[in-house]
Amino acid sequence: MIGTRGVPAAYGGFETAVEEVGRRLAERGHRVTVYTRGSDHKEREFLGMRVVHLAALPVKQLETLSHTGLSVGHALLRRRPDAAFVFNAANSPFLPFLRARRIPIALHMDGLEWKRSKWGRRGKAYYRWAEEFGVRWADALIADAPGISDYYDAEFSVPTELIRYGAPILTSAPEGGVRERGLEPDGYHLVVARFEPENHVLEIVEGYRASGATMPLVVVGSAPYSAEYTQRIAAAAEGDDRIRLLGGVYDQDLLDALYFHAHTYVHGHSVGGTNPSLLRAMGAGTAVIAYDVGFNRETLDGNAWFFDDAQGARDRFDEVKNDPAAVTTRGREMRARAEESFRWETVADEYEALAHRLSSGASVHRTARRARRRS
Repeated sequence: MIGTRGVPAAYGGFETAVEEVGRRLAERGHRVTVYTRGSDHKEREFLGMRVVHLAALPVKQLETLSHTGLSVGHALLRRRPDAAFVFNAANSPFLPFLRARRIPIALHMDGLEWKRSKWGRRGKAYYRWAEEFGVRWADALIADAPGISDYYDAEFSVPTELIRYGAPILTSAPEGGVRERGLEPDGYHLVVARFEPENHVLEIVEGYRASGATMPLVVVGSAPYSAEYTQRIAAAAEGDDRIRLLGGVYDQDLLDALYFHAHTYVHGHSVGGTNPSLLRAMGAGTAVIAYDVGFNRETLDGNAWFFDDAQGARDRFDEVKNDPAAVTTRGREMRARAEESFRWETVADEYEALAHRLSSGASVHRTARRARRRS
């Protein structure tokens, strides 16, 4: 498994998938190697997985690529694996080296990264190019949501492997950390997001401020790349004691408790596929107010309150305030959907089956190698 920050998972969806899938494959008797960077955990084994620690350049644009380059070089010089899972389309330039070593490759495409505001013109152009390059060189393409599969079908006429993320299921959580922050269980609305425009934190805060909501709005997150956007959010919240900006929360137990005890989880993400933070709220049995985009509607099976601007967010907060019974019902339904449709055991089954097919020679490369972007 190549191209992520590795294990233990402490960052995002890719890392969680690597840990959850990798440890299950190891439990089933497979030899799993995970390339890791920047971890305080320096042991060479974790949950049955072999961990290879390699360096990375500490520069935003080069960190992932430099580490992946070293990881691929390391893999080329070792015993040839039956299959390699490469995460992030940005890492596609290294696929020809793996192919030259006759290593079958599944490339996890992630979301539509070139739509993210944190990338400048050159960064977005690179991601667009890397998508097309990856389509031509991988043996299999992994999409984590139907919308991503549809995108690659429409753009390149290539098939993808639809493999979702799993949702952690929470049936209880301690109240202490929540109460220490002046919050009451089932008595606040929660936002967890990086402060980036495509996550619509500003519109959520503006909409909440204009609403008649009485429960506090708790915002967890920060802006690794955009101080200006953070300042706009702070200005929108200034003077309203109902809005609590907590910054980043890196204590996973506290974060789980915040999800579990929230009255609603407000999800503003609009770019990407199946979002891990949304799955975490669903697994915690928390009702959701979500930005109205196809990825979110599909994940939630339409069972949420939806908004597409600050005014819409205001209206949804007012609706939720006036219908607490619906919040309780939808929270139960969210957990049931997570348990049924987003199970890590099922995800591991699908990765295992794909690895077997790849090692047996299955590949889309013969047809996809001439693919061209249509738009």
